[in-house]
Amino acid sequence: MRESRFSGGAPKKKFQRRRFSRKKVCRFCEQKTVYIDFKNYRMLREFLTERGKIVPRRITGTCAKHQRMLTISIKQARNIALLAFTHR
Repeated sequence: MRESRFSGGAPKKKFQRRRFSRKKVCRFCEQKTVYIDFKNYRMLREFLTERGKIVPRRITGTCAKHQRMLTISIKQARNIALLAFTHR
């Protein structure tokens, strides 16, 4: 049965998707990290895509404070050639 357009509501969807997502927790806050070191390039590499872009915080779950520190550290590591600017 279809509702008429005067019934006051939109037709109901058959399939409604529910998204169950866990709250992402900043891994640096958990470890109580004070400073993110640019010399630790192996750890910094986890926050880069395969093309060399910095992964945003909505995906990684880092807090704003640590995301800023992470971005600065990645840029420092790129400038002294510990990390590549782009993929090969």
